[in-house]
Amino acid sequence: MSSSRVIAVANQKGGVAKTTTVASLGSALAELGQRVLLVDLDPQACLTFSLGVDPEDLELSIHHVLTKGVSPSEVMVTTEDGVDLLPATIELARAEADLLTRTGREYVIRTVIEDLEDDYDWVLLDCPPSLGVLTVAALTAATGVLIPLQCETLSHRGVGQLLDTVHDVRRFTNRDLEVWGVLPTLYDGRTNHARAVLDTISETYDLAVIEPPIPKSIRFAEAPAAGRSILSTARSTKGAAAYRDVAANLLGRA
Repeated sequence: MSSSRVIAVANQKGGVAKTTTVASLGSALAELGQRVLLVDLDPQACLTFSLGVDPEDLELSIHHVLTKGVSPSEVMVTTEDGVDLLPATIELARAEADLLTRTGREYVIRTVIEDLEDDYDWVLLDCPPSLGVLTVAALTAATGVLIPLQCETLSHRGVGQLLDTVHDVRRFTNRDLEVWGVLPTLYDGRTNHARAVLDTISETYDLAVIEPPIPKSIRFAEAPAAGRSILSTARSTKGAAAYRDVAANLLGRA
């Protein structure tokens, strides 16, 4: 198995700051001197766009690596945030169908990462907002799962389904997969409700809560338009500081 830490950032519910988390943690780990690869597995290509790459300008993407056997080195983009990126395009929406009938489809991402593992300390996988073939393949490739979770709604209802999928992956394709925990996002510490949701999740699913929570901030919405992570666009904000702290905590754990 990989000597890199391969973390699948997954939650099939959208709007939980999943892509922001991948971009920000990747940049924070790079600031700490780590070699980081980000993999955009979402056909909406939000991660790709938010790191300054226009998906429409790309001839090759992760889709071609997974379904056509193109070398990752032909697709790799180096970003201004100090991380490498395997970008996505809308073509990735076809990958689910292309892979469905393929033998060993659960292992397509693991195979790609095993060829790259000596080049990176961390590989962060931005999973699509579904529990389909690509998410299962990402979990099969991962050493750990990080679940970003919005604390102000009932967004934790999907956590049980995700954990069921993790359980199946452990049973059939990746018995070493660990759930690292939930990362509270869009967190408003002024409300008792946010803390109550966190406590409920922790108790219901017996999951670790990764600290500190990521505060709600308009700056997160502004960063993708600049093609950089919040660590570059708003270096001194609470949101950037929180992601730096989370990265340091993950580094300590690894």
